[in-house]
Amino acid sequence: MSIHIFGAILTSNGCAANNRGETEGNITTLQKLLWNGDVHTTVSSEAIRWGIRYHWQTKGIPVNRQWDNEKNIHLWKDAKWEGWNKKEGSTYIDDDVLGFMKAEAAGKEGGKGSTNVRRGVLEVSRAISLVPYAGDISFNSKSGEKDRTSLYGTEIHCTRYQYGFAMSPQRLREPERCLQSVDAICSLTQVGGNHGRYLFDFSPESIVLRISHDPAPRILYCFEEKNGEISLDNLLYKINSGDIPANEVFIGGKISQDPKIQKLKNLGCCENGISQAKEKVSQNLQKMLKESSNG
Repeated sequence: MSIHIFGAILTSNGCAANNRGETEGNITTLQKLLWNGDVHTTVSSEAIRWGIRYHWQTKGIPVNRQWDNEKNIHLWKDAKWEGWNKKEGSTYIDDDVLGFMKAEAAGKEGGKGSTNVRRGVLEVSRAISLVPYAGDISFNSKSGEKDRTSLYGTEIHCTRYQYGFAMSPQRLREPERCLQSVDAICSLTQVGGNHGRYLFDFSPESIVLRISHDPAPRILYCFEEKNGEISLDNLLYKINSGDIPANEVFIGGKISQDPKIQKLKNLGCCENGISQAKEKVSQNLQKMLKESSNG
């Protein structure tokens, strides 16, 4: 049977601001969307995927698409994916896990173009602020030329962000790379794009991981904030109702101190720290992958 690993991530509380990003007039804006009837700020999945790839690069894990901090651009090791197309030998982890696409136009009139594409095995959802955006803006001034002053503002949002991920390790050329993917998510520091221009810790403060043969995640966006308190009431309902078997779930981080979550310790699915939860998930994944390869 297919193995699936799902995750729901909640960051620490921080102050988000999109410096030198998109603007409306003289206001530097945050990306926003309507969520449950209110305006929330958001960070794209592409920005998070950039952070995952950059984590691998800084850990010394070979990646095809490398980030050059000096030139502020991506550099390719194999822009044509010749190594991948040989279907033998070593491949880059980001090609395997995150996928790629290269489309080439037709060379002459009437000819056909070509596409070299692999869909990413690791799917990442958009990160959404846990609380609505209240419209906070910081106003600033910049003195440039003599007798000339520039006035501008920056939207800021003090919030946590939550997002999720899903992957099926057996779809990877090297299934064990799912362990490096979980490690990257649990160790994420910054994200890419304009949102990467502010210091915001995107590593998990609390995490919910699930390993299952069920192809449906059922845990995405499970964190809620009510009167300043973080809860997992919706997740607990699904566990108590039997929709999610308790032995498939691993909860770690600050949320584990919630008295309601503490009750799950007897079921073996609650750990005090992020690292402890990650380690337990890694051990279970390794065991299941070994059984799958032998079976």
